[in-house]
Amino acid sequence: MAQPPILVILPALLLGSQAAWSAQQAATLHERDAAALRDVRAGLRDLPGSRFFDSWDDARSPCAYAGVVCAPDEDDRASGALRISVLTLGTGLADFPGLAGTLPASLASLSALTDLVLYPGSVSGAIPADIGSGLRRLRLLSLSGNQFTGPVPESLAGLPDLHTLDLGNNHLEGAIPTGLLLPSSPSLKVLILANNGGLSGEIPALFSSSQLFHVDLSRNAITGTLPPLPPTIRYFSVAANEMQGSLDGVFGDPSAPADLAFLDLSMNNFSGSIPPDVFALPSASSLLLSRNNFTGPLTVPAAPLPWAVVDVSHNGISGEVPEALAVAGSLYVNNNRMSGEVPRAVASSVFAGRMTTLYAQHNFLTGFPAPPLPLPDSAALCLSYNCMELPSASAADGCPTIGGPLEARPAEQCRSTDVGSSGGDG
Repeated sequence: MAQPPILVILPALLLGSQAAWSAQQAATLHERDAAALRDVRAGLRDLPGSRFFDSWDDARSPCAYAGVVCAPDEDDRASGALRISVLTLGTGLADFPGLAGTLPASLASLSALTDLVLYPGSVSGAIPADIGSGLRRLRLLSLSGNQFTGPVPESLAGLPDLHTLDLGNNHLEGAIPTGLLLPSSPSLKVLILANNGGLSGEIPALFSSSQLFHVDLSRNAITGTLPPLPPTIRYFSVAANEMQGSLDGVFGDPSAPADLAFLDLSMNNFSGSIPPDVFALPSASSLLLSRNNFTGPLTVPAAPLPWAVVDVSHNGISGEVPEALAVAGSLYVNNNRMSGEVPRAVASSVFAGRMTTLYAQHNFLTGFPAPPLPLPDSAALCLSYNCMELPSASAADGCPTIGGPLEARPAEQCRSTDVGSSGGDG
């Protein structure tokens, strides 16, 4: 049988879609949802340069407003009423200045809502406390990059379908609801609470039982020790908090997170030696452990994969630079108490262009076996303030301008039988 020409099919498809659109416009938005939208419009405003709310006028159906998606009421299909299923406030474009104002408490009455997104702007006040109690079907909640204050609502913990929660870059404070870090939030995979500054509490011991794979709690006031991580975790950051204690037993079998690619524990008060298990994580690409109180030598097994970056700077680590670190794309061991000669494999990696950054300044290193090659233009090498003469001027060319003095470490410090007694920061 001959196929109908495409020009015949397209009008039929267009007529069908127009009919579906017309049917949706003819349906009535549930009054509770319509009232909540009116409250949203009353509570928010465009910042100068934004025209997001231009389409929100009484001449249109609310389901035709920018950012509003409606669907039939699943709980009462016979009524023919529509419910709001997706609400996106803002455009997210680079030139979009955002919105200001506050979120109304009636937002929690949009009980059919699955996705709620507020793009970065200057919306302030508290997140409605009952938002999770009313929005039980929520799968995505993103309010990042605004000016929200107050606590993370307890009602968000335990939502059965919530997959992604992003409240980062606000001014939230108070304890993080522990239910967000436990299996009681069974669908939660992405949790971003970073850069709030005032979020506190401890990560619960049963954190490893959750199904989270992306957790960013950085730049807050979280305390306590680090429990084992969920086996599903791929990205984990608690940088710039107030955590402490040893990492022993956190990353070893059988709890080792095999898919963890990004680990950032920097700027805390973790102590003890860095366990070899950290360097043995099979998928790790970035290991950021700087500015803690780690001590002792590094024991680094052969890497399963080359690391993009390893940063153990600004600690109290002693011993020699492990040869296994030669596979890192960028290596920061500066401001420690490391001694001995830099391994030839590490030096060769720098001059071959495989390692683009080596910061080893402010240690007690005694040698650097530079090969007879020019340093690649792409490489940043800093060996200053150690117990050796620099092999060439290029060994200080990559030093940060605020990294301290560039001369060699005083000879009396280098003669000490216990280099650690002189302090690794010089």
